[in-house]
Amino acid sequence: MAQGGLRKWVAEKWVDIGAPKKDGKYQPCGRSKGSKRAYPKCVPLAKARSMSSSQKASAVKRKRAAEIKDLNQQMLKLL
Repeated sequence: MAQGGLRKWVAEKWVDIGAPKKDGKYQPCGRSKGSKRAYPKCVPLAKARSMSSSQKASAVKRKRAAEIKDLNQQMLKLL
């Protein structure tokens, strides 16, 4: 990785593209403890701005589908 690449990556502002605000901005990435909302789909702000609305919707849809698949596998293990 390039010099400072990981540090730069970690230092970027990460936002949740799955929960946009009404004014077009994004919520910060993460959830508060005990939150009932879905897991956030986080990307760097620069990436979020460069994605089209259909790309954002597709990314969130894939994230939600993966969550459901994982949940179903966990339920099967309990049975």
